[in-house]
Amino acid sequence: MKPLFIAGPCVIESAELLDVVAAKLAQIKEQTGAEVYFKASFDKANRTSIHSFRGPGLEQGLQMLADIKAKYGLPLLTDVHESFQATAAGEVVDVLQIPAFLCRQTDLLVAASQTGKVVNIKKAQFLSGEDMQFPVEKCRETGAKEVWLTERGNIYGYNNLVVDFRNIPLMKNYTDRVIMDCTHSVQRPGAAGGKTGGNREFVPAMAKAAKAFGANGYFFETHPNPEAALSDGPNMLYLDELDGLIQDLLA
Repeated sequence: MKPLFIAGPCVIESAELLDVVAAKLAQIKEQTGAEVYFKASFDKANRTSIHSFRGPGLEQGLQMLADIKAKYGLPLLTDVHESFQATAAGEVVDVLQIPAFLCRQTDLLVAASQTGKVVNIKKAQFLSGEDMQFPVEKCRETGAKEVWLTERGNIYGYNNLVVDFRNIPLMKNYTDRVIMDCTHSVQRPGAAGGKTGGNREFVPAMAKAAKAFGANGYFFETHPNPEAALSDGPNMLYLDELDGLIQDLLA
């Protein structure tokens, strides 16, 4: 199975940012022939602080994503935090993503599955790879035709994550597509004074280790200027470094 790549900014900041990132992804797709999905969130409902930037919201955000799809022809992925968002999002995007902390929320999983779109479930920071068979069952038994699982690390004390790469082959027992979230796995949750910190220098190593353990998909949050990003900047990959890393993973 050829690897796929999911990349984009954490949150929709502006139409201009989406355009810059999507243009780069379309170029990478054309040059490599890889399967590339554009990712951005219309609403980040799980930020650390009440003052954190959340995005443009459901209606405006989905229209902005639809514009990107029409212009660049990239398939889309976005996350949903509440059941009522699934139907509207499913009319625009190709993959509905279930955030890690919500991966056991039955109503959310069912609503996403009933859209007929691919459902990508991120493994919770407090669950093992084996535990993910049950969210997959919930989706498959309620209409999902294709379910992906994504590894993103486990809680390790306070404000820290660690990745047990054994989860990748373990989760392959439940679904064919197991993705490594290479940027959220280097987060330092809540460790930056009311927002999440991170160590982006470890992102390439995370990706290459995941490849060794059999990952067949890779997730990267990326931004032309992560220091100025409105969400998750410390763990995001510089946009101009994405091409080289994808080339390494395809080699």
